Amino acid sequence: MPVGPATGEKTHTASAFPELDLGANLKSRISSFTKRLDVIIDPILFSRAIIFSSLLTLLSIGLTLTYLTTKVPNFAHGTFAAVGAYITLTGVELWGGNPYHFLIVALAIGGSIGLAQYLIVFRPLMRRGATVVALMITTLAMEFILLAVLNIYADYLSRVFKVRSRYFFLTQYDVRIMGQRGLLLVAPTLVATTVVLLYLALTRTRFGVAMRAAIEDASLASVVGVNVDLVYAVSWFIAGGLGTLSGALFPLWFPGNPDMGSRYIVSAFAASTVGGVYSIYGAVLGGYLIGLAEVLGTSYLASWVGSWLIPYRPLIPLIAIVVTLLLAPRGIVGVRWRGLLKSARKPVFLSKLRARLRL
Repeated sequence: MPVGPATGEKTHTASAFPELDLGANLKSRISSFTKRLDVIIDPILFSRAIIFSSLLTLLSIGLTLTYLTTKVPNFAHGTFAAVGAYITLTGVELWGGNPYHFLIVALAIGGSIGLAQYLIVFRPLMRRGATVVALMITTLAMEFILLAVLNIYADYLSRVFKVRSRYFFLTQYDVRIMGQRGLLLVAPTLVATTVVLLYLALTRTRFGVAMRAAIEDASLASVVGVNVDLVYAVSWFIAGGLGTLSGALFPLWFPGNPDMGSRYIVSAFAASTVGGVYSIYGAVLGGYLIGLAEVLGTSYLASWVGSWLIPYRPLIPLIAIVVTLLLAPRGIVGVRWRGLLKSARKPVFLSKLRARLRL
């Protein structure tokens, strides 16, 4: 050990006494906490979360609507988002103008595709008594057909018009509203407008009453004079329109590609399942819950565990589906919260919950 020059006392290094390193450890912990806090309050991250949640909600509303009316779990619904993205790409690159100018076009084209799917494919199958499994397999076939068409169209754009048509961004075409990205205000506004219009249509119009009757009991509704076939056709038109409306805005922040619908369909199903597949308002709740959980949850976990966790983001909606089906099959909206809170106070509740989890 080194000896002091004047006193001859032994001097010890900090490594010999770990307690002397407390200051350094404290500084490193504060630095780590500050980095994680920067992730938590990152305004860009929150903007991304709000935008993704809003667009996912529009997509899940349409998915829930088709299941409510025709009981078809439409796995091709995500492809509507890709169709909307290519409508926007075509509009801004070939025709010029603002991406928001083509929202009505996307709504009309997507609605027409959804209506054509119902009239040409699903209505004949339903009239022949096709099972839910058969209809589900048909939606998978429709997805691959639409995906092939989109790939052909993407190649056409790139070869003929020299337009980048794969993994494209249209961020540069967005506008500024009150100093913010236009999409940050437009996306939540579209969700709010859609929910209000659907609420007014379902509760204040005769057609809305007829749609609710067809959802509750289609055979009984047809007996009392409701045109169930028209209700189904309108619901597929609305669902397709909302899907392409959502997809038309995705490239303003997220990459557009022919297979983008396949990536978002898992999140859309998770949103519908978590909120409740039997409620449009549940789809809104589920859309925001899943969207925020995906973006914020992945970022927060990556800040704690490491960036290697980011590619496993799709696990979040999948886990949400499994947990919801185990604990609340009808979704959050279908849970009787008052009765659940009263039962939770009783010891019997815990034993029943454990028994159900074991099953």
